[in-house]
Amino acid sequence: MMVAILGGGISGLTLAYYLQKAGISYDLFEASSTPGGNLRTAQVDDYLLETGPNSLQLSPELLDLFTDLGLVDEIEDTAAVSANRYVLRDGRYQKLPSSPPALLANRFFSFKAKLNMLRELSRSPLPTNPDETLAAFFRRRFGAEIVDYALNPFISGIYAGDPEKLLVHKTFPKLAELEQTYGSVLRGLAKSGGAGGRRRIVSLRQGLQQLPATLAAQLTHYHGGQTVTALTRASDGHYHLQLASGPAPQAYTSVVLALPTYAAAPLLEDLFPEAATALAAVYYPAMAAIYTAYHRADVTHPLDGFGALHPKVEQPYAAGSIWSSSIYPKRSPADQVLFTTFVGGSQYQEQAQQSAAEQQQAVHTELARYYGIKATAPLWQTRYYWERAIPQFDSRIVGAHAATDALATENIYAAANWRAGVGVPDCVRHAQQLAEKIIRSVPHFLSLAQ
Repeated sequence: MMVAILGGGISGLTLAYYLQKAGISYDLFEASSTPGGNLRTAQVDDYLLETGPNSLQLSPELLDLFTDLGLVDEIEDTAAVSANRYVLRDGRYQKLPSSPPALLANRFFSFKAKLNMLRELSRSPLPTNPDETLAAFFRRRFGAEIVDYALNPFISGIYAGDPEKLLVHKTFPKLAELEQTYGSVLRGLAKSGGAGGRRRIVSLRQGLQQLPATLAAQLTHYHGGQTVTALTRASDGHYHLQLASGPAPQAYTSVVLALPTYAAAPLLEDLFPEAATALAAVYYPAMAAIYTAYHRADVTHPLDGFGALHPKVEQPYAAGSIWSSSIYPKRSPADQVLFTTFVGGSQYQEQAQQSAAEQQQAVHTELARYYGIKATAPLWQTRYYWERAIPQFDSRIVGAHAATDALATENIYAAANWRAGVGVPDCVRHAQQLAEKIIRSVPHFLSLAQ
């Protein structure tokens, strides 16, 4: 058995690592000279910047991987203030309630919204609707205010998405399951243990790129700087790869697409044109991260939290900001504060298309307004831009998932955030599960070879 893994992001690297541990032969091809995909860290002047995920939820699967790689001692927890989360409401930042008792006592939500949340416990579930959006689901269960001031900023800030378009059964399938099983989402969370405390939010001391770099260093058949340009299939069912540098020397029994859909689709056009069309349709909105530093003395806001998100109803410029110097103080000079502000996503595409200079000026203007910044200009500022950022789990993802389910019968698998879920822990878990599936298939391939 020989597996070809196309793409050296966290999914492809994790899959290769667990296949290697099990003694399964593989080749991993990554077009870039640097492993990790969107897991990137940059040291720019005096600032350590994450140009992908800024932190990770420490899931059991991720902790297992850190342990295997000897990275446990490199884990860096966020500062204690990161438990505080803020949302823009009525033109100022207000702290979100951190627990059910705090929710009832806090003034962030109106009495009507709180009453709607209590009524959710007695609302009857509707029959499963595969086309129901997140906004529609939350609106009928919890009311419009929760959609506007809790769901919308969360989905925009974390997923670069629009809850009016993302599908609940694709984005948060467990919520739909809880409704059907328990009749109430809140009751289901309580009974299933899903309402427990937050997982640890962590990074690594050298930044999150330390994870893919460590993974790649462990792999004996990692091929960086190798672009796969074509995929063909021989009469015996084996797959052959054409690289930019020439044909790959091996034939492969299985191929894993650990690539964005827009990179995987062209490779499938000749063999599986319908699957290629479905993958090409997946939407990735453009987005920029604006990194802005000020002298601490020029910022009047206490910055006592993880950051602040912006509901669309407040008509903001940016989706929100992470207070990078609050959660990881050593990543900027001690007398400065560092913001990571997100511009774009599916609800803010007009802003995403602006020039770097326009975005940076607009971000400074908005930061100055909401944080009481006295400086007329930032001390330091730079931008990172994604032409295609996060895949959207809207109606277009349905066809892509169905296509890859069908491709699995042809020994072509998908291991990427558009299949697993957009978070790194989701990708790690999915890659582990796919590795186990491939390992279990070894006896079948051996019997065919005899």
